[in-house]
Amino acid sequence: MNASHSGKARIARIWRGRTVSSKADEYAEYLQREGVTPLQETALGVQMFREDRETESEFVTISYWESVEAMSRFAGPDPRQIHHLPRDAEYLVALPDAVQVLHIVVNEPG
Repeated sequence: MNASHSGKARIARIWRGRTVSSKADEYAEYLQREGVTPLQETALGVQMFREDRETESEFVTISYWESVEAMSRFAGPDPRQIHHLPRDAEYLVALPDAVQVLHIVVNEPG
């Protein structure tokens, strides 16, 4: 979690997207630069995952927030609304239509 923020993560915002294998490395760099880095500056923490499959790769980005209100300051009034990166249509197999917002029930490092 980002040490520059105080507070405990109570909300997780989860985004998923898939790209073809031939674009996966390039998209990983793009997603890190354009999507993850801005989150690192505002969220309590952020993780980016990648699963390589036979013909495509799936990316999952999870950002952590102290409240829905804090998340809304970054994501807008409806934190479940998707905000596509400018080149997502070029990379992704299909543009996701939503993100998942979950309340964290247990948050213990282990």
